[in-house]
Amino acid sequence: MADRINVTRSYSPPAEEYQQYVSKILETSVFTNNGPCLQKLEKELKDYLNVPYLQFVTNGTVAIQLALRALGITEGEIITTPFSYVATTSAILWERCTPVYVDIEPNSFCINPELIESAITPKTKAILAVHVFGIPCNTEAIADIGNKHGIPVIYDAAHAFGCVYKGKSLLSCGDVSTCSFHATKLFHTIEGGAVICRDEAVHKRADLAKRFGHNGDDHYCLGINAKASELQAAMGLCNLPHVKEIIADRKKSVELYDSLLQGKVQRPVLPEGLEYNYSYYPVVFKSEKELLQVKETLESENIFIRRYFYPTLNKLPYLNKYYPCPVSEDVSNRIACLPLFFGMDNQTIVQISNLMRNYNE
Repeated sequence: MADRINVTRSYSPPAEEYQQYVSKILETSVFTNNGPCLQKLEKELKDYLNVPYLQFVTNGTVAIQLALRALGITEGEIITTPFSYVATTSAILWERCTPVYVDIEPNSFCINPELIESAITPKTKAILAVHVFGIPCNTEAIADIGNKHGIPVIYDAAHAFGCVYKGKSLLSCGDVSTCSFHATKLFHTIEGGAVICRDEAVHKRADLAKRFGHNGDDHYCLGINAKASELQAAMGLCNLPHVKEIIADRKKSVELYDSLLQGKVQRPVLPEGLEYNYSYYPVVFKSEKELLQVKETLESENIFIRRYFYPTLNKLPYLNKYYPCPVSEDVSNRIACLPLFFGMDNQTIVQISNLMRNYNE
């Protein structure tokens, strides 16, 4: 049987580059607690993303939790999207807040700003939007709503590393943006994430909260341990110089998919002014039945697609209230991501596309 082809494959930097960092870490025995690799990575990420404040933390989920804490949000309602990975909702619930779901736009799959304002109540504490698949939300409209009502805007930008919209990194949008550097992401640190703040005071609160809320013997606030290790930071330092190469390689794969699948599946619409990162290749089928049949066909060839995102989060079984989101409910039943990763050979893309085209025909 042919080798298994998963929906993604982690990028591995040249072994000797990582080994140099590991050797230094072992030599100094500095493994964590704001070590030199972490400090260097934070600086390089700030420069790469052109943002003023950035915290490198253990993962993208805790990054959202820290964003809420840094903004002083410990209860109340958070207006958010139903179309995202479950971590977006998990972070809200873990911080004892209540998610209020607003439906998505049918072409971008991002939260629909036209529906946000009607969901605002006296209990609303923040808007938490997601740049789904690295496609930008309508940041201007959402900023206007946030400013009008005095509500902070947080962006879960887990998919948006390397995306530039209208000349600015997508991670610079909002009061706080968060990112995931999980091993499956375009840029990764094995596990990891970032909290990117616009305001210095918010940045300082996030920094304090990520290390138990104290400086030395002086305790200031409730905190957790979100400190990333030197080994994580070292992986990031190795991978960051290769990001342009990774994006260029993935772009070629996406363009080949596009040429082979044109007219066969629905694809999200990218806005003008977006320098995209090609982090995923989502396709929308005509029905859930078709999706499942194509999935079964591909799996018989040891090729594994993944349902991003299913189920729609407003239908999670442990929620206390149901918010109807018909667009998200429809799309989540019919969407999946095809395999896409650095170094993917054209023959594999042709094989996947042929199997899908033959099914459609």
